[in-house]
Amino acid sequence: MSKRAALLAAVALVLAACGQSTDKPTVAQGGEDFGKAYELSNGFGTQAKPGEFPRTIKHAMGETKLEKKPERVIVLDTGELDNVAALGIKPVGIAFTDGSPTMPSYIGDKGGQPENVGTINNLNLEAITKLNPDLILGSKLRAESLYPKLSAIAPTVFSVRPGYVWKENFLLNAAALDRQADAAKMLEDYTNKATATGAAIEKKLGVRPTVTALRFMPGKIRLYAKKSFIGTILIDAKIPQPTPSQVDDLAAEVSAEQIGKADGDFIIYSTYGDPAKTEQASVLGGPLWSGLNAVKAGKAKPVLDETYFLGLGVLAANVVLDDLQKQLGA
Repeated sequence: MSKRAALLAAVALVLAACGQSTDKPTVAQGGEDFGKAYELSNGFGTQAKPGEFPRTIKHAMGETKLEKKPERVIVLDTGELDNVAALGIKPVGIAFTDGSPTMPSYIGDKGGQPENVGTINNLNLEAITKLNPDLILGSKLRAESLYPKLSAIAPTVFSVRPGYVWKENFLLNAAALDRQADAAKMLEDYTNKATATGAAIEKKLGVRPTVTALRFMPGKIRLYAKKSFIGTILIDAKIPQPTPSQVDDLAAEVSAEQIGKADGDFIIYSTYGDPAKTEQASVLGGPLWSGLNAVKAGKAKPVLDETYFLGLGVLAANVVLDDLQKQLGA
């Protein structure tokens, strides 16, 4: 083979490889220990009896002793906010996300009027200290490096990470707050509701339709998959997702040119933060989007990011179930 022929052959292989890579979504992995979060959460909580203090809480950073029932709680993410609000506790301090820097509408008055202690990625330790908390709830993923400083301020309990292990996190937070029985009952009620929601949708439509959970983010377009908050809700309701969304991870990432991978019987979509910082407008206004079966059938619906993707707790999960039933016309 001549040098020119060899070069052309090599170029053809590269182009073929590029063509294959652009057609296949990238798996958006959840980071270190992501796949082991269930396993790592096993055994978290307390052996203390209801009402018993002092109690020791086993969690992602070791063990924390609580001398008395906490009254001044600071939450460092939206999942912890949902958890304490569900249990009837209004936190004194909160770290919001950069994409949703106010109290989520679905939480409403249940969240009270906590002081701002920074964002989940930029905590204000001085503000946390001034609030004189007796419990800080967060996660290893968000604030592992700050755990020594936080635990010096107040007893601190960390889950492994937010997201698809939201039920385990709820039970962990409840153990610190002496509300385990309440949390267990809420999760049982949620499970029953998920089952009923899926059945109602099937009865109305004659089938359980495929649902894509699409999210526009700065620099990313994601199809949320099995190991995501919305993914767990769809699984619990036995509502299937299209094949591109069925990865056993956080999400599949697609380019604007791959938006066809988002097609399904229904598409629910939202935006993290400012839509202008994402590709949402160009995608939704483009010919590829308008050609999707779900779009042509009027079955692509916007949803609230703060609930479907940032809720991360039982209150949000129940709201999502109600909204899914509405969005799917059941």
